Formats: sequence, C-alpha cells, structure tokens
Amino acid sequence: MTYITSKKQKMTSRRAVAPIIATLLLVAIAVVGGSIVFVFSQGFFSSAQVSGSPNIESLKFTGYDATDGTNLLNHDGTTFAAANTPGNGLILGEDVAVYLQSNSVGKVTLGEVRFGGSVYNYTSSAPNPGQYQVLTAGPSSFLTTSSAELQPGQQVSIIMNLGENIKNGRDTQFKLTTANGAVFVGTIIAGQQSG
Repeated sequence: MTYITSKKQKMTSRRAVAPIIATLLLVAIAVVGGSIVFVFSQGFFSSAQVSGSPNIESLKFTGYDATDGTNLLNHDGTTFAAANTPGNGLILGEDVAVYLQSNSVGKVTLGEVRFGGSVYNYTSSAPNPGQYQVLTAGPSSFLTTSSAELQPGQQVSIIMNLGENIKNGRDTQFKLTTANGAVFVGTIIAGQQSG
C-alpha cells in the first residue's frame, strides 16, 4: 500500500517597508552622498581654479567731445588745443576726445581703441593718425609712460588723432580693449559734445 502524504508548508509572514518610507530613505541616501562628494570636491575646485589674485576691470565712459572746433573740452572742464579745422567736419588727422573713469580696484592698462573703422594704438609722444594719447589733467598733462595705465578712480581724456574721415551726425562705435582683454563699448555722435 502506498501512502501519500502531503507535507504541510509552513507559511511565514514577510512584511515589506511601506513605499513612502522606501522613497524617503532613497532620497536621504542621495542627499547625504551628494553632500559628501560636494565637501570633498569643494577644496579642490577653489584651489585649482584661482591662481594669483583676480583682477576685475571696470571703466566708465563719462562723455566725449567730437565737435569740429579748434578747442576740445577735456574731462575736467579745461580745453585742449586740437588739430581741427572748423567747418570741414571730422577728417583724417583731426582730434576727438573721449572721457573715461576707472572704477577698478587695481590699475588698468589700456590696449587698442577702435573708433569707426580704424584701430588706434597708444603713444606717449605727439600722435600721428591712428594713434591716441591719454590726457590726465589740464590742457597739457599727457601720460609719458610706455603704457597707458589708469589708477583706481582716475579720470582721463583719450585724445584720438583720426585715422579716417567721419561725417558729422554719424553714430560711431568706440571700443576700448584693455591689456587683460576686457572690452568696453560706447557710442559717439560725430559733431557733438556730451558730458
């Protein structure tokens, strides 16, 4: 005779964590892991990216004198004897003055200037067409250094000797690039004075 026995399986109760609790645990683990990675990498990025002292340059255009007269107005209210001939417009070899103020923390070294379609480079001597000088104060206080450096808070006039003819009433872009590569842009209306 054959006996068939059935083994009774023991049922055990297995309880799972509630889905909301599981989600909260996963979020908490992700936040803690992200915080740990952030803390360890923070020191690396701050020391690796900043080498030396940062130099933030800030220049402000305070006005200009692009009139067609023999005397141009400077940033300090004095006049400058320009190489202009009245009544013929702004032509090659005549002067235009642009007023700047340095709002930087450190000194700023001026680079090239673009005005209209010409590029102007700094000179410490009498300018030729396509060059500019920096007037610091009064009618004849030009910078005589090899590079045009502005100190913090200093106001100057940039005197450009025109490298091309510019029609009166024309809006002309003035673009100044510093030695560190910062670019400052303004607009000058030929034949007018502002500031």
